[in-house]
Amino acid sequence: MSHFSYSGGRLMAEQVPLDDIAAALGTPCYVYSRRAIEERWRGFDEAFGARSHLVCYSVKANGNLAVLNLLARLGSGFDIVSGGELERVLQAGGDPARVVFSGVGKQGHEIRRALEVGIRCFNVESISELHHLEKIAGDMETMARVSLRVNPDIDAGTHPYIATGLNHSKFGIPHEQARDVYLMAQRLDHIELAGIDCHIGSQITQLSPFVAALEKLNEMYLDLKSMGISLTHIDVGGGMGIVYRDEQSFSPQDFVKAACTHVPDPDIGIFIEPGRSIVGEAGVLLTRVLYLKETPSRNFAITDAAMNDLLRPALYDAWQPVLPLREATDGNPRIYDLVGPVCESADFLALERELDLAEGDLLALGSAGAYGFSMSSNYNARPRAAEVMVDGKDFYPVRRRETMADLMAGESMLPG
Repeated sequence: MSHFSYSGGRLMAEQVPLDDIAAALGTPCYVYSRRAIEERWRGFDEAFGARSHLVCYSVKANGNLAVLNLLARLGSGFDIVSGGELERVLQAGGDPARVVFSGVGKQGHEIRRALEVGIRCFNVESISELHHLEKIAGDMETMARVSLRVNPDIDAGTHPYIATGLNHSKFGIPHEQARDVYLMAQRLDHIELAGIDCHIGSQITQLSPFVAALEKLNEMYLDLKSMGISLTHIDVGGGMGIVYRDEQSFSPQDFVKAACTHVPDPDIGIFIEPGRSIVGEAGVLLTRVLYLKETPSRNFAITDAAMNDLLRPALYDAWQPVLPLREATDGNPRIYDLVGPVCESADFLALERELDLAEGDLLALGSAGAYGFSMSSNYNARPRAAEVMVDGKDFYPVRRRETMADLMAGESMLPG
């Protein structure tokens, strides 16, 4: 979180005091650093040097149009998992020829739209999906470029909910079946084989699982090449972790170097799909302390942000840093659980944190740029938060706070 730091006792986003944003737009509020996003993406892209490559930002991490537009301006590709994400990329100025479409449940209308706009590649996750693609592309009298998502049965050492490369996962085609599926796909009239894809999980903090996956992908690429199946790229996925607490992560340069080392043939391009590692540390969630509540066993700080705003702690028991917007001066900290107003015991943002708090204080939940707003909801009829982009000395609202009217738009009552 290098672009969020204290200056004169105030927590800043680049050159903007975060309490100024809270005063102007209220809380809860997500705040992103433009400079952090751009620097992180360039870190991946420039590490490849002259090697043929495509950095496909994973839209599910944070699909705000302003975020996507920043990346589109840089020439980013995009990894999507739904038709809605495709439309967001197009609206933001993304090039469909730099889009890869992942996901196990692509619907017919989503496939047709993707073919219509000319995306780069479908990451196919089952034999059934392959046949559906063949039929739809045939009906449209076009070709569908395809990469098979291979499941290498590798333990990524991450939370089980975000581990996707094991043999019991719903994702991908089992490694031992992939060769036969390529041979079958080669015989289809409207399928163009373009690559091999793999994604083994998210928030991975060791290089070794990636290296193991890369070795399997490269072996398969060479095997297919020997059989006359010519591919243009290997997609090594994303999943590189960030530092929330005390994780020992690795750099974009380390990740790219490993990819280029273990896929040594310069004739094959390398695609990667980073998401969290681009936007995670580029965002914070601002919240205000509503009440302080003492019980015989716990001290609670009840905030205006809740699990509907930031689901990760409740869903994954995830740890997010908690930072006061103004540095404490009286030195009287206590141990607090930060909890929200939602009517669930799982509604917590942080547990057992040493903080010096008073009612009305403003706090920032750090490293919240990924899977923060994108996983938020209207549970308990709560409007979703505003989003803001900081650019140097300026800040710009990039999503207004929802209103009560927004919550009921599209609904209707029975007649009579």
